[in-house]
Amino acid sequence: MSSFEWNKIIGALLGAMILAMVSGIIAANLVKPKLLAQPAYVVAGVEPSKAPGAGATATPAGPEPIEGLLASADVAAGKEVATKKCTACHTFEKGAANKIAPNLYNVFGEPVAGERGSFAFSPALTAHKGETWTVAGLNKWLFNPKAFAAGTKMVFVGLPDAKERANVVAFLNSLSDKPQPLGK
Repeated sequence: MSSFEWNKIIGALLGAMILAMVSGIIAANLVKPKLLAQPAYVVAGVEPSKAPGAGATATPAGPEPIEGLLASADVAAGKEVATKKCTACHTFEKGAANKIAPNLYNVFGEPVAGERGSFAFSPALTAHKGETWTVAGLNKWLFNPKAFAAGTKMVFVGLPDAKERANVVAFLNSLSDKPQPLGK
């Protein structure tokens, strides 16, 4: 095939891509979405949120404190939550390798973005260096990681339930050679 033929093929492909892009821009300007007052489909186990301006109450600025819940926190329940929601990215066993997120063994009481093998923390989390993972810090992180460290690479949306967060904190505390006493 001659270079002229190749130029015609490449030109046609570029023209099609430009046409698609322009069509998308025009369509986005013509169609304005209307937010629903309530969800059309409710997923089991997920609290439905209200659309802005549809009588939604203001969300709390931060998580509810869990210190009072730690006395009755269930390590087994925390392990179950962590197994369901965290093991895709984290490991929990002593000496286990990092996955796409760091190993969490002995994280409680350790520095935020501290040494976790060769794991490279996001700049959003390294901005918290000098802090340690305390009950309050883990509570904020588990409630909403993006609010704790805006720009974090972590895609987890958080745990809205205070009892669930207390159980996970108790589980993380148990992942240590010397667990700390938690509100007992």
